[in-house]
Amino acid sequence: MERWGRSYWISNCDGAGMSESESSARGAGAVPLRASLILAGLCLLWGGNLVSIKISNQGIPPLLGAVARSCVAALLVWIYARSRREGVFFLRKDLRHAVVLGAIFGVEFVFLYWGLAFTHASRGIIFVYTQPFWTAIGAHFLLTGDRLNSVKVSGLVLAFLGLVSVFWSRSADLGPLYWLGDLMLVAGGLCWAATTIYVKRIVAGRDYTHYQTLFSQLFFSIPVLGVAWLIFQRTDAVNLTVPVLGAFFYQAVIIAFFSYMAWFWMIHRYSVSRLAAFTFLTPLFGVILSGLILKEPIPLLLWLGLVLVGAGIFLVNKPQATPARA
Repeated sequence: MERWGRSYWISNCDGAGMSESESSARGAGAVPLRASLILAGLCLLWGGNLVSIKISNQGIPPLLGAVARSCVAALLVWIYARSRREGVFFLRKDLRHAVVLGAIFGVEFVFLYWGLAFTHASRGIIFVYTQPFWTAIGAHFLLTGDRLNSVKVSGLVLAFLGLVSVFWSRSADLGPLYWLGDLMLVAGGLCWAATTIYVKRIVAGRDYTHYQTLFSQLFFSIPVLGVAWLIFQRTDAVNLTVPVLGAFFYQAVIIAFFSYMAWFWMIHRYSVSRLAAFTFLTPLFGVILSGLILKEPIPLLLWLGLVLVGAGIFLVNKPQATPARA
């Protein structure tokens, strides 16, 4: 968000490619203070991702920036995985699943990078982080044992009210096509949710590591993003300045490589459901950073929408109590 910057892998990696001992280790109690601080730091990094995209879009055409990011991040993941003697490609019999993941990932980032050319990052971060709600709805119908309950429904209601509030918020410097950018960012969140559901339904039952899942999405998104750039923005000018290059480095190296590897390190040690409850911090940081760095106005309705969406994210991802075994 990549996903991306994303706490993109919060749901995608829930159980994928983990051994039984790793899965049992994840469910061991609350997240300790040190890990909580690390996770808060990751949420801060992810919150700044859309801000950095907004900056890099000023000198790199959005779709060219997206394809370049996937190329650099895929190369870094490959180098790191090889240094640990880990493979990065799916088996040939499952190659179609890797291609599907990469295609959805690519479409998601077409919406994300291009959408930010029309709307503010402070709005975009909230729309992208509707992903947990689309995932919860999709999981209810497509996954076993992941049903909606009263707490999740309450979170969905709050999120819907938050989206209405954000859509209605206005600032004087919004462009005439801001609504198109808003819709594209919502579509990006939907694609993120689709990837999550696909991983949980198709890939999680196979013995693949997070290196393979992450690399597949980065590598096979390259053709999708490249074709989109050639069709829509091939003639757009490139103007590489220090801020633009710094923002691109942030997206490709800090977010798509470093933060995702740090996230994977954490999900092998702590409960994913408990870690996911922290994700409400990401849009909060994103809105604050958009105001501080990009000087974007933050209307009252946007703050209200942020609070409602953040509360919804917390409720949807809130760890559920499990009955004790006899």
